[in-house]
Amino acid sequence: MTQQGVRQIRDAIRDGSLRAEAAVEAALLRARIAHDRHAALVEIDEEAALEAARAVDTARDAGRTLGPLAGVPVTIKDNIAVRGWSLHAGSRILEGYRSPFDATASKRLRDAGAILLGRANMDEFGMGSASTSGVAGAVRHPVDLACVAGGSSGGSAVAVALGAGAASLGTDTGGSVRLPAALCGVVGLKPTYGRVSRYGVVAYASSLDQIGVLAPSVDDAATILATIAGPCPHDATSAQVPVPDWRTDADASLEGVRIGVPRGFVERARAADAVVADAFEATLAAAVASGAQRIEVEIADLDAAIAAYYVIATAEASTNLSRYDGVRYGHRTAVPGVDLAQLHGKSRSEGFGPEVQRRILLGTFALSAGYHDAFYERAARVRARIAATVDQAFATCDVLAMPTSPVRAWRHDQAFDDPTTVYAMDAYTVLANLCGLPALSLPVAAPAGSLPIGLQLMAPAFDEARLIAVGRAFESFGPGASSNEAGGAR
Repeated sequence: MTQQGVRQIRDAIRDGSLRAEAAVEAALLRARIAHDRHAALVEIDEEAALEAARAVDTARDAGRTLGPLAGVPVTIKDNIAVRGWSLHAGSRILEGYRSPFDATASKRLRDAGAILLGRANMDEFGMGSASTSGVAGAVRHPVDLACVAGGSSGGSAVAVALGAGAASLGTDTGGSVRLPAALCGVVGLKPTYGRVSRYGVVAYASSLDQIGVLAPSVDDAATILATIAGPCPHDATSAQVPVPDWRTDADASLEGVRIGVPRGFVERARAADAVVADAFEATLAAAVASGAQRIEVEIADLDAAIAAYYVIATAEASTNLSRYDGVRYGHRTAVPGVDLAQLHGKSRSEGFGPEVQRRILLGTFALSAGYHDAFYERAARVRARIAATVDQAFATCDVLAMPTSPVRAWRHDQAFDDPTTVYAMDAYTVLANLCGLPALSLPVAAPAGSLPIGLQLMAPAFDEARLIAVGRAFESFGPGASSNEAGGAR
């Protein structure tokens, strides 16, 4: 869906060709559709959004200086705190909770003048690849309601695809920004671990979680990221690294750029969905024709990445979610006459959905006496080896490229034999989280009638500037680009 992006809205409001109230009214109209038809938004704060938009218009009329995002409508994933809003993380266990404070990212958006429209639907506690496990119901694809939107930031991706806001904040633990971005045909940007403060984010896996941005274009995603990034005194994992100038006004070029393709990735995608592999190859061929160099790279222990990721993620989730016990935080069972142990068990069984319970059990087992070394410690060692190998790969290439997802969006009624089949959807995205690297998913040209397909780029730590520049160049081969047809894609 063609829509105005962050920079278009911002610039139009600044020069007076667009009123902030009109921009927000248009976004709210689409937000209602996203809520009613697609279950992409779980709450819309219409009154506050319009009031904030009118304040922007009043400030501009009075000649006052506007913030860098003044009047730009944005949605926020339901696990990022916004003062005064409900904060459920897609779970019944947090039902009724309202946040008394802003997450750092939310506050920085507000301070820049952005208009926060509402909360985006998600998988419960971010645990999922389809956005179907949240208490508000399954998110539906922006093009085909019968298909999933990807997860866990599926509500954010659908909101952006439908124009319900010019951008959305999501969180990415193993691909939860990039996967739904790919399936819904928008841009998803995950920064380096620590680049954006996690203060105010409902934790899933603390060493993997990172706030990311979903937007219509790379420029728009970069603009939002530049606003929310930077050190934060409230977050010990926030990197004390300056935020460089990510303005991307210069012409993008791939001349001389070395693109590394992990050996075996395209073949695996072809086995899952040949259309995805063909679209990826066609885009890489266009990049090479534009002056880029394709390099095959070897990444050791890649086959173990999914297993290592799920051991680490579930172990950290088991620890983080232990606080929701019916006493200190979260839902408390209404069953009378239970002792403390029963209170814990019943409250958690009623409050957590089946996928969250499954991952807590897996993580508790991985951390239990006698199994800690066999599972968690081994996964940590595999993670370190993979990170070292990826560092070596960047000695020979500038960026890594691979499909974002091995498949396109699947149907809601498609049955899977076991949960590990869905876990495998993260096969190409967990690498960036295990290594803490910045990664970007952007839509590529697909055959007529096809659901969207995403290509993923990855850069060295804290080199978002390189990632953004290369991503802009790849956009010229994307959907709607007159110079490109996805040749070979069926």
